[in-house]
Amino acid sequence: MAPRTAAAAACVVLGLGLIGGAVTGSWLTGNSGGSGDGDSFTAAAALWHSVPVDQLFPPIVEGTGAGPGGADRTWTRIAVAPDSGCANAFDPLLRKALAPVGCQRLLRATYTDATQSYVTTVGILFTKADPAAMSSLSARFRNEGLDRRADLMPRPYAARNTVAAAFGDKQRASWTISVLTDAPVVAYAVSGWADGRTVDAPQPAADAMRSGATSAPAQGGLGQEAQGLADRVQRSLRKTVRSATETPS
Repeated sequence: MAPRTAAAAACVVLGLGLIGGAVTGSWLTGNSGGSGDGDSFTAAAALWHSVPVDQLFPPIVEGTGAGPGGADRTWTRIAVAPDSGCANAFDPLLRKALAPVGCQRLLRATYTDATQSYVTTVGILFTKADPAAMSSLSARFRNEGLDRRADLMPRPYAARNTVAAAFGDKQRASWTISVLTDAPVVAYAVSGWADGRTVDAPQPAADAMRSGATSAPAQGGLGQEAQGLADRVQRSLRKTVRSATETPS
């Protein structure tokens, strides 16, 4: 099983390199003001064919100042999911919301923190959409607050024989999701406790990270786990995209 998973992971490796680089830091927030350069968009759509898994999902991610109160975090990758379609990867309402942009490929990895108290799945959905469709979906998510709706939470990837084995739908505590406009990509992260406890009231990362927030996800730092890891995994990929799209001098 492990060799087959590793082989599948090697195949998936390529894609996420997109989410960072040539299209600038707006990828990290999904707040690009326009549809971006067409050449960059096209290049981003093709890069997943060539990026190694360790560049896509680094084995170790350092999160200096990423925890509650500016505490440091270190995340270790514990599983990479075989690349897949989207049929069983999302709850029905989220799948319906994403349907206008289509599903080309979905790549996911799950991480744990240094204490193995938390688990977080990071996902990158490569869509079939053009810049106009991505901009339209981004506007809808922003205007209708779809990124904050608990019934539109992404699903985690629970890997057998790891600390994330019990990380199921009922264990989701906090999440972040961004519809990018400079690439055909939807990026997300979802976090929970590693002990398998259920969460009655999950909270979007932006709310869980607010000063004075008192929910269980907020008090546990689950918003920082989701947002911090998502930002850093994406940021690390910017170098790959930049080098792949720069014109040699």
